[in-house]
Amino acid sequence: MPSTASLKPETVRRLLNKFLFVFLFFIHSASAQADPQASRWSESAPLPTARTEIAATQIDGKIYVVGGFANNGVSDAMEMFDSASGQWQSMAPLPRPLHHATATAVEGKIYVIGGFHSGSWTPVDSNYIYDPQKDEWSEGAPLPTARGALAATAIDGRIYAVGGAHRQFFRLVNTDANEVYDPATNQWKSLAPLPTPRDHLAVAKFNGKLYAIGGRVNVNYNENLDANEVYDPATGRWSTLNPLPTARSGIVALVLNDGIHVLGGESGEKTFTENEQYLPSTDQWKNLVPIPAGRHGSGGVSLNKQLHLLGGGPRPGGGGSTSHFVYSEK
Repeated sequence: MPSTASLKPETVRRLLNKFLFVFLFFIHSASAQADPQASRWSESAPLPTARTEIAATQIDGKIYVVGGFANNGVSDAMEMFDSASGQWQSMAPLPRPLHHATATAVEGKIYVIGGFHSGSWTPVDSNYIYDPQKDEWSEGAPLPTARGALAATAIDGRIYAVGGAHRQFFRLVNTDANEVYDPATNQWKSLAPLPTPRDHLAVAKFNGKLYAIGGRVNVNYNENLDANEVYDPATGRWSTLNPLPTARSGIVALVLNDGIHVLGGESGEKTFTENEQYLPSTDQWKNLVPIPAGRHGSGGVSLNKQLHLLGGGPRPGGGGSTSHFVYSEK
């Protein structure tokens, strides 16, 4: 190779620019590869029963997974994971098998609301209350709008049940229902309807507001949505936000630190590994370390500064798994 002294100045500049480009590319690549190390997925003790379209919540460091589709049909199973011991235990089963229900914890009790009964996808209005201290079930006031594939979360001790699908003649169609339950009075109240009616959506509470994200039209996973809407209980109004980057349904939304993680989901072609984080403070989205394997219809819990993604289907439209993925940020 000739020395730089024998090269024209223009050639030397091109070589230096090329070297600088390669150097900067290397630094950027090394930095990009280092970023995922700040966050990672691991695996924890698998679910005792392979299931999908389940509901999950946590109380006092214990994760409860309920209902869903199992290998032998619709499940009434309630299984509890003790994060302290790392062990699973079977608890008193649901009063009846359900899939596509919700599970929300308030004041030490778990409320399993809505869902579908049997393989015929019959929407229900049930409100089953589980007492972990007694390992017993009771019933609360029924959901005003019978529906499944809805989403629910608790804000200030009240449970907001949003969206889903109900029966209209012989079809399942979307409802815009936004109904709130007060366990203290055992009463329901109808609120401002969901602007974009949908099912298989996810909701999350962040700073006292309810975020409704993703979903699909009339139980059709070929019609996924990127909707991102927020409800403020203080004003009783909905607002439209920056849409979900990857339109999907059958998702989980969980809060960790300063953002809402939207995990997994399905379409007619595949299950998703996406882990997209919404930052309410800036109305922006970030792509983070994907799930080790695509899942839909999983249960999700935020616990001890980690996200637990439980069970779910590995392929569109069905299946079940015993997966127990855990996401951590260092």
